[in-house]
Amino acid sequence: MQLGYFAMPAHPPERDIRQGFEWDLQVIRWLDELGYAEAWVGEHHTVPWEPNPAPDILISQAIAQTKTIRLGPGGFLLPFYHPAALADRISLLDHISGGRINFGIAASSIPTDQALFGVDPSEIRERTRESLDMILRLWAAEEPFVQQGKFWKIARPEPMLGDIFRPFLKPVQTPHPPIGVAGLSPNSETLRLAGERGFLPMSLNLNAGYLASHWAAVEAGAASAGRTADRKDWRIVRNILVADTDAEARRLAIGGCMGRMEEEYALKLVRTFGMLGFLKHDPDVPDSDVTLDYMATHNWIVGSPATVTEKLEALNDRVGGFGSLLALGFDYLEDAGAWRHSLELLSGEVLPRLNRGPAGRS
Repeated sequence: MQLGYFAMPAHPPERDIRQGFEWDLQVIRWLDELGYAEAWVGEHHTVPWEPNPAPDILISQAIAQTKTIRLGPGGFLLPFYHPAALADRISLLDHISGGRINFGIAASSIPTDQALFGVDPSEIRERTRESLDMILRLWAAEEPFVQQGKFWKIARPEPMLGDIFRPFLKPVQTPHPPIGVAGLSPNSETLRLAGERGFLPMSLNLNAGYLASHWAAVEAGAASAGRTADRKDWRIVRNILVADTDAEARRLAIGGCMGRMEEEYALKLVRTFGMLGFLKHDPDVPDSDVTLDYMATHNWIVGSPATVTEKLEALNDRVGGFGSLLALGFDYLEDAGAWRHSLELLSGEVLPRLNRGPAGRS
């Protein structure tokens, strides 16, 4: 198993934007030092709890301050961009990073983000597919072409004045950077797309009982395209906090930014959209029982290194195996040492125990 990080990025709404940005950069530097394999940065435009409308700006600074960690948007909201512009931005990031870029894509699920850009919600998925197909064609093409889609027009134009004016920018990685696709709902359509196209599937922070349907969607998509899905590609995102003792980890999780964001944002969201069942370990659990304490017990991975190892082994067994664990990022600026310590324990104690397995763990 490999370790990664998924930064929405989460910050209290009152956090100064620059301070939050610097916190995210600091955490990515820690991740690089601690040997984490990858970090993904989300994009939203109208969510004060997730105040980053331009993940590539954070990523471009992180590239210059890290050495080995792979970085990528998690993901770019494709319906809001002209495909040619986004193709060039990802290509440039891939060059300046020396080929360390992952390309996360997303369709947009926030109604106010869609309204800001004047995008019809009924067109979101169609726009996403058209944009992605155009980006991939621009990266693959060698000969001139013109493509008129339903939403955009792109072209690889003929060179002009010899070769003074000509398309030239493509990613370093061939045929393109690894593409990651995040999914939330049971039997997710986006994860089916990941399987169909051979992309990296990322399952967001649901109860383990729903994750089996995520992998089923990936496998179904792969089978429809004559592919075989590989569980090593599957990323699972989780709220994780590790401390020296179970009690300390629970205190930091419930009493810190993790708990506050769940209480003020995430739980309100799932209740409003009728998705509370996604968080229950048993469908008979009353809605009123889904509290922070319930989440810390049944959904989050919090505790000492031994406890976290046991919970992750149980999760791995429950879903049938996965390749990468992505720790969900939170703003612990006022308790930075505890957050770094959690990242250290996860990479230095929990991951080795997991990869040794029960037989090799003392």
